[in-house]
Amino acid sequence: MSLEIKVPTVGESISEVTLSQWIKQDGDYVEMDETIAELESDKATFELPAEKAGILRTVAKEGDILEIGAVVATIEEGEAPTDADAKDTTSEKVAEEPKAEVAAPTESKDSASYASGMASPAAAKILREKGIDPASVKGTGKDGRITKEDAEGATVPQAKSVEKAKPTESAATATPTVRGARDERREKMSPLRKTIAKRLVTVKNETAMLTTFNEVNMKPIMDLRAKYKETFKEKYGVGLGFMSFFSKAVCTALKEWPAVNARIENDEIVYSDFVDISIAVSAPKGLVVPIIRNADSLSLDEIEKAVIELATKARDNKLTIEEMTGGTFTITNGGVFGSMMSTPIINAPQSAILGMHNIIERPVAENGQVVIRPMMYLALSYDHRIIDGRESVSFLVRVKQLLEDPARLLLGV
Repeated sequence: MSLEIKVPTVGESISEVTLSQWIKQDGDYVEMDETIAELESDKATFELPAEKAGILRTVAKEGDILEIGAVVATIEEGEAPTDADAKDTTSEKVAEEPKAEVAAPTESKDSASYASGMASPAAAKILREKGIDPASVKGTGKDGRITKEDAEGATVPQAKSVEKAKPTESAATATPTVRGARDERREKMSPLRKTIAKRLVTVKNETAMLTTFNEVNMKPIMDLRAKYKETFKEKYGVGLGFMSFFSKAVCTALKEWPAVNARIENDEIVYSDFVDISIAVSAPKGLVVPIIRNADSLSLDEIEKAVIELATKARDNKLTIEEMTGGTFTITNGGVFGSMMSTPIINAPQSAILGMHNIIERPVAENGQVVIRPMMYLALSYDHRIIDGRESVSFLVRVKQLLEDPARLLLGV
């Protein structure tokens, strides 16, 4: 008796998925709970497990769009193949393969030397310049080899010269010179890429998005990291990165300017008294935004551990819907790719997003003196319908203040 494997319910808002890859193939024996395929929705990738052991019979094909509850495959009763069966199968394949006939080499009855008709390097060059076939020249050298003198004295009939010239000219005219390849290829957009495209266009069209900028002197944080990074790693088992400092600074600033942490729902403004920070991560299949829950109550090491866990899951396509649903504020770091400045797009339905950029040593003025400091540009994109200029600028200034004096993060001042 066979068992039907159907597309499971993967989320309230998801009505269809794409069969992105078969892990097991038709006719393979599978164990219970073994992953047989990968399903991709517009939000995440899911593994489809076998609900019992047996022989897999695929129904859907890779790339098919399937509704929730659609049959993907069936599993028939069957036993796992033994080592003996595998050996028998291999032996049968070897026996069935036809043996290639190999012709035995035959000795040439021609008594002429292999050097007969061969031109010396100097002679060959002369013959090429004259356009003469070496086969038409009789060699006077040892064993019939064509010497330099033979080549210099060789002539070609005028008629042959004309005949050889014509096809060359014709070929040159018929074959235009092509500089570089001009190939094109087409790829079907993945459900995730379609969703990203749709959401970004919607945000641009439905929000009053504006971006404000500031710059941060990263030297205090870099000095702090250099001083305590080894001790921090020994104690907590994780490195001390920039993201934990930025997350803590953002959480403090959001408590002081709650509108930046709010969102619009219909005709109401929803204020959150907690901070769930979305972290933009570049995954193999596109941009995903997993969430650090209750970031405002986490310590620096807990934030670093959460970032590593979510980034690893994103890279391996293991993020769940729950890990990407919600979020009250987003941080994106374009600096890891070398971005100096950008205007990030809001992650709806949130109202603001903070963009980090690369750190560059630049001359700045401090106490009337020009000094070199590691500087980073910050960009805050926000929805002007809910966040006013005073709030957006004050929020970014507060983040700058906390980052340039990290002791404030520990003292809460």
